[in-house]
Amino acid sequence: MSEEKKYSADSIQALEGIEHVRMRPSMYIGDVGMRGLHHLVYEVVDNSIDEALAGHCDTISVDILEGNGIKVRDNGRGIPVDTHKKEGVSALEVVMTKIGAGGKFDKDSYKVSGGLHGVGVSCVNALSIHLNATVFRDGKIHEQNYSKGKKTDDVTVTGKTDKRGTEVEFHPDPEIFEDITYSYDTLSARMRELSFLNKGITVTITDYREKLEDGSYKNEAFHSDRGLSEFVEFLDGNREKLIENVIAIEGEKSGIPVEVAMIYNTSYTENIHSYVNNINTHEGGTHLSGFRRGLTNTLKKYAENSGMLDKLKFEISGDDFREGLTAIVSVKVAEPQFEGQTKTKLGNREVNAPVSQAVSEMLTDYLEEHPDSAKRIIEKVILAATARHAARKAREMVQRKNPMGGAGLPGKLADCASKDPVISELFLVEGDSAGGTAKQGRDRHFQAIMPLRGKILNVEKAMAHKIFENEEIKNIYTALGVRIGTEDDSKALNLEKLRYHKAVIMCDADVDGSHIQTLILTFFFRYMREMIENGYIYIATPPLYLVKKGKQAKYAWDDKERDELINALKGSGSESSVHIQRYKGLGEMNAEQLWETTMSPENRTLRQVTIESAAEADRIFSMLMGDEVPPRREFIEQNAKYANIDA
Repeated sequence: MSEEKKYSADSIQALEGIEHVRMRPSMYIGDVGMRGLHHLVYEVVDNSIDEALAGHCDTISVDILEGNGIKVRDNGRGIPVDTHKKEGVSALEVVMTKIGAGGKFDKDSYKVSGGLHGVGVSCVNALSIHLNATVFRDGKIHEQNYSKGKKTDDVTVTGKTDKRGTEVEFHPDPEIFEDITYSYDTLSARMRELSFLNKGITVTITDYREKLEDGSYKNEAFHSDRGLSEFVEFLDGNREKLIENVIAIEGEKSGIPVEVAMIYNTSYTENIHSYVNNINTHEGGTHLSGFRRGLTNTLKKYAENSGMLDKLKFEISGDDFREGLTAIVSVKVAEPQFEGQTKTKLGNREVNAPVSQAVSEMLTDYLEEHPDSAKRIIEKVILAATARHAARKAREMVQRKNPMGGAGLPGKLADCASKDPVISELFLVEGDSAGGTAKQGRDRHFQAIMPLRGKILNVEKAMAHKIFENEEIKNIYTALGVRIGTEDDSKALNLEKLRYHKAVIMCDADVDGSHIQTLILTFFFRYMREMIENGYIYIATPPLYLVKKGKQAKYAWDDKERDELINALKGSGSESSVHIQRYKGLGEMNAEQLWETTMSPENRTLRQVTIESAAEADRIFSMLMGDEVPPRREFIEQNAKYANIDA
């Protein structure tokens, strides 16, 4: 018997920083999917933003290159290129190849910085097949190349220049990432967000991957002079205003820079977006608690003093003050501490009071100066409290218990045998006939089917109690087993008793189907966002065509795939020898076909629903599902090339 391997000092692997990043990329950038891929760009841009925050840079450009490389350029001071005393090589090389190196840790260079963990550009370098850094500084152009985080040459002077700044071009490593195709929309939404959060900076983005009809490239430039006030106006562009002007404040409280902007609209939803050092903290944290406290206390005090609450028979809660509110809270913190699952919840206690104080001062002044607007806000709050009272009763009906002790499952639900939520799937199917086919075709062990009758309620335009009175929505709540209200938040979704970890929206591949899909997604985004954030919501993709010749039959999901199949099947024969069936809806497929194409885990394509930017998603849903027609028409025209509409 061979001697067991000794567990000695030699067994302990000491991975160099760069190697560790390549071995465990998700620890540094979140994941190796689309989110991590885009995170690389944000890391490089954050360095340029830091230069801008320090007052040395006002223009940043982002280019998406052919082959999905990225080039980021700024007109800052340029990364230092002189020799680093401790390391004995150029400071540029240190920044690019050493984890945790950079000017952000030197309190004199940067007061606050955007990067989340100080991971910085060295991580981007480690996960790139090739990276080129060019520094324009002191009249010279300095360059260095790297591959997979290691230098391939030394810093060399390649020419003279009168410019200054840094340019980083990198190509993500296809061995690390699942897909290296960048989304222009995701990147442009983030660049727009950064221009609002850091006013006075111009951020441009250009996509060099495909030419437009006029021979130019897709390009946008973002610049904001008023910062958060403009951001709020942009997000609320499709909603009806309740008050005329944005209420905004900017300044330092107890050494913490605080910016807040807010406006009230006539909708029934609350949209508060919070940021720390430009990072979207979608789980909130101490700055959001400070904002809520300041808002509730100030408005409550004003309402009580004005005597408008005298006739109200029940207590007003904090939620009521935030109905129809769109607000952005942005703070800059020198040493942020993050908590929560995704590291996007601010934990610094010292931030709560300054934000609360800033909001209280801002609101007190506004309410005194604008008595008409103040009256409209308080009337809205009273209306919200009355509706909440009605909604609670409706919600209790949704969550009622049956005599047997458990929540009664909806009669239309064909449940699965498994009680393990991790493997269980719920298909929300458009229409009873398709629901019937899906019930026949499914795997009963782990797939449950719930047919939805017609179009569900557009929640964007409805009051909360109307939503909970709606039969289809009640059924979705009961089938999923979720409830409203957790210990921390009375409005949050309670997922403790969630019965399925996959909720799959399955609609026809036509215009009506797309509309129903959007209505269901709007509902999930507004009332079950936690389901999306946990990655539990999916969209099924049924095929559009069946292409047949003799006994050979293949499915196609789009026109291009159909044409390829026709060419493959016809061989030397004519096109007319190939039979094409166009599926107008799920009901045209038999149970076996539906299983084979859309429901079988082996063959199906499920698209997971994710939220890249909550602010952008909020704007698009309010535009698509609101009352304003022109912005919706414009959006559809811009995106029409992706749509297949049957005449």
